[in-house]
Amino acid sequence: MVRVSDLLDLEFGKGIPYGVSDQTANTGWVSVGPDHDTAQFAVETLRRWWYKMGVAAYAEASELLITAEEGGSHARRSRLWKFALQRLTDETGLTITVCHVPPGTSKWNKIEHRMFCHITAHWHGRPLVSHEVIVTLSANTTTHAGLTIQAALDQRAYPTGITVTAQQIERLPLFPAALHGDWNYALKPRCS
Repeated sequence: MVRVSDLLDLEFGKGIPYGVSDQTANTGWVSVGPDHDTAQFAVETLRRWWYKMGVAAYAEASELLITAEEGGSHARRSRLWKFALQRLTDETGLTITVCHVPPGTSKWNKIEHRMFCHITAHWHGRPLVSHEVIVTLSANTTTHAGLTIQAALDQRAYPTGITVTAQQIERLPLFPAALHGDWNYALKPRCS
């Protein structure tokens, strides 16, 4: 997952594109939000991808693997990221495994090279004058290799400054990997 730099226009405010790239299906999902780039926004983008695209492509799935950059709204140290992911895990019944890539490796990030580079090239020369334009241009991005993108506007509010305590994280069914467990971990669904 990755976030393209916030787009800012005084007439329509911010436009924050955040995406999920499915390398197996050669598809992508982009949520465009006008509020804040928070962990909750990142997880909501995953949630929308799962229900709009993932379920259809992977109906029998019981696990989901996410590779994420180290910083930003999905940072490895973000308690809110893990807390929000646990809610998605509980909702979907999927075990979600997260592998964070180290700092300085974003130049090899596949979402940048296989999805957002094509989206931003498709934007080239077109004024991004509204959220609808950003959504439409993103959703109409395709490549000769067959990449297709779906996109939607996410108008929900994502307040900043939400605190998740260490005690709340300790209660999560979070399982660190044997190797670099602070970077790689799984969240399992809690029984209802």
